[in-house]
Amino acid sequence: MKKIVKSVEKTGRKVFFDPSLSAHAKGNGILLPDTSELARMCDMLLVIGGDGTVLRVARETAGSNAPLLGINAGRLGFLTTASTSNIETSLKTLWKGRYIVDPLPLIEATGEFDGRKHKAIALNDILISRGANPRLIEMEVEVDGEPLTTYRSDGLIVSTPAGSTAYSLAAGGAVVTPRAEVLTLNPICPQALSNRPLIISFASTIKVTVLKHRAESYLSADGQMQAELRKGDQVKIRRSRQKARLIRLEGNSFFETLRHKLNWSGSHA
Repeated sequence: MKKIVKSVEKTGRKVFFDPSLSAHAKGNGILLPDTSELARMCDMLLVIGGDGTVLRVARETAGSNAPLLGINAGRLGFLTTASTSNIETSLKTLWKGRYIVDPLPLIEATGEFDGRKHKAIALNDILISRGANPRLIEMEVEVDGEPLTTYRSDGLIVSTPAGSTAYSLAAGGAVVTPRAEVLTLNPICPQALSNRPLIISFASTIKVTVLKHRAESYLSADGQMQAELRKGDQVKIRRSRQKARLIRLEGNSFFETLRHKLNWSGSHA
């Protein structure tokens, strides 16, 4: 942290922190009350952590003009473009303007559960899943008002292109390039072997209705639990009007990230 602060301040730029880093600031920089205020006051956000940290900040600052530079201090870090080990080189590339900003669309899930309206946004995925009880949940799914199928499975992942390398990938989904205008519907361990991941337009609206309620089922967004679902509850999932703006440094491509993070081999790896 100290190295990053010094690298920024020696260029004449000011450093601001949100409360999550107050313990590491140690008198350096200016402390702001929350991440939203940070996005409002700053031209750029440096997000230090893994993909989970980037996802949280992307949701909290959705719709702001401040782009995010992910600095990986975790493990895989698909959403990061720099790491703590090469931070000085990465910042030099940044100050020279050798980067692009990827505007990544978010998705939103809305519904009314237990008499309360809920809305959740996600950069990676919306998940409807069973709880600890090892029973399948049954869901009826429509796409743009047309019946698709009834899933009997452990759950359903609705993934953005950015989320295709997250839970959906672990559940057998395809890797999707970030600028593809598609969503992936991926049932988790479906009873019917013919239920495979489905790619649909990003402009589509998905409606999921919970049918039989033999086990607890939950709605979550980017791994954060939002609500418990009951029989008859309906969840609508669609593209959000908000976007997350992630910085990609020069020389850091999506395919290079796949080769490096997933250890893909071959003549060009």
